[in-house]
Amino acid sequence: MKKIIILLTLIHFSMQAQLKPVAYNDGGQKLEGFFAKATTANPKNIGIIVLPAWMGIDAHAKESAEALAKLGYHAFVADIYGVGNTPNNTTEAGKLAGYFKNSYKDYQRRIQLAIDQLIKEGANPDEIAVIGYCFGGSGALEAARGNLKVKGVVSFHGGLGKDPMRQTQPITPKILVLHGADDPYVPQKEVLAFQDEMRIGKADWQMNFYANAVHAFTHKDLSTDNSKGAAYNELANKRSWEAMKAFFTEIFN
Repeated sequence: MKKIIILLTLIHFSMQAQLKPVAYNDGGQKLEGFFAKATTANPKNIGIIVLPAWMGIDAHAKESAEALAKLGYHAFVADIYGVGNTPNNTTEAGKLAGYFKNSYKDYQRRIQLAIDQLIKEGANPDEIAVIGYCFGGSGALEAARGNLKVKGVVSFHGGLGKDPMRQTQPITPKILVLHGADDPYVPQKEVLAFQDEMRIGKADWQMNFYANAVHAFTHKDLSTDNSKGAAYNELANKRSWEAMKAFFTEIFN
């Protein structure tokens, strides 16, 4: 009986998503992402890029990659800032995130480098999607704007705006935006401008609004106090994850 229990325990742990650090480079800048291999059947070798929020690779991004692996997807947490550039506070995070939002081609390149690593780890180059949270949600939209070779992108409570001087090009990847209806950091003007951009770009897009949800509603480490502007919302978190799963079923079938 003891041997059976040990064997079952080993099987249990072998089925858990194991995050593996992956070193790669952008020129002279060292990067380190994290790969989680699918723990259930993934015959098409579908791969998902996870773009972290503005504080860089965090527990939330890693947990998302592990959850995606349990759903049957290979997942890779992208390193956008680079080794040695993790912000120590929100001021530093704002400066770093601001740089990549303004230097969007650099952001797109870092996302593409992560895609390249995901493919090296066994993902099918024709079966890739990108998801992102907050700053990472903005990055997911940049992947679509740059027409990176991905089937779709999902933005969780991400910024929607872009420089109005940028010309809107036709957008190929399908887009799902999961947005807190009361997000104080994304004004209605930005929402409407984004929707106009999608129409001009002839994008295949969807946008879900979640009642009583503000910014960062998927982050369990935050309080539930909406007055702070960023707060966890359990129902919006669950609904948005289910919406993402349905989106993946659609784009990968």
